[in-house]
Amino acid sequence: MEIQTRRVHILGVTAHPTGMWTAQQARNLLIDLGERATRFLIRDRDSKFTAASGEVLAGNSTRIINSPSARPGRTPSRNGYVGTLRRECLDHLLIHGERHLRRVLAQYARHCNEHRPHQSRKQRPPLHEPGQAADVTASIKRTHVVQGLISEYRRAA
Repeated sequence: MEIQTRRVHILGVTAHPTGMWTAQQARNLLIDLGERATRFLIRDRDSKFTAASGEVLAGNSTRIINSPSARPGRTPSRNGYVGTLRRECLDHLLIHGERHLRRVLAQYARHCNEHRPHQSRKQRPPLHEPGQAADVTASIKRTHVVQGLISEYRRAA
């Protein structure tokens, strides 16, 4: 999650993460971010973050900051997102394998980035484009997303 914008990135899904897998996910993140690549990465002290993944990020001048301890609440943005993902999505679905999990996570990330309001962003989603005028006379359209778990409401065009 990008702290400033609250934009969520789902990097990968695997049942058996390794150090090499984590390093590849770091490469993928840098490619996704492009020019917006961050100067800092806050991470926990999981053993899957190896020297290889650190070298990938250091090659992009990214400073890695280890969270102070394994105690909950030390990385509130990440812990908040994971908790919300579980409460709003994963606790209500029976996941049928890796492919299904990838699809659900992608749908939920899209919902969070394009529609879900964030208090720290004045109730705007991360990918909100300011200056878009809303037609307040248009009817409201409801769309079901994330396997029908979440309803999104938009003004009909």
